[in-house]
Amino acid sequence: MTAIATPTLSDSTDSLLRFALRADAVIVGIAGLALAVAAGPMAALEGLTATHEYALAAFCIVYGVTVYFLAALPNLRGVGIGVIAANVVCTVAAIAVVESGALPLTGIGVAATLGCAAYTAFFAALQYAGLRRLG
Repeated sequence: MTAIATPTLSDSTDSLLRFALRADAVIVGIAGLALAVAAGPMAALEGLTATHEYALAAFCIVYGVTVYFLAALPNLRGVGIGVIAANVVCTVAAIAVVESGALPLTGIGVAATLGCAAYTAFFAALQYAGLRRLG
């Protein structure tokens, strides 16, 4: 009888962080693709230009792909810290944009921006919980 040893791809303590990173990456990537397809109508609803929407869509797609592949690294501590920081920065930036009135957002645009802030805050908290599990 031959025994085949396979390397452990992840430790059970990193499963929440790995899941939270991958879920964040997939959701943001899909949202970016949807935004790229509907940039014109979304721009009209939110009060932005199509250029703003395309730029945001491109950022979301690149972020999603990057984080998804980074979530496969064996050591997630640095990746987790970086993604948590990025989510916190996005949360603060979204709230600052709404509060400052820097962009001519409609009511739907304000709601969408604050929804994005809530989303990034939620994932920052979930990823932080996963990071704490690492010890």
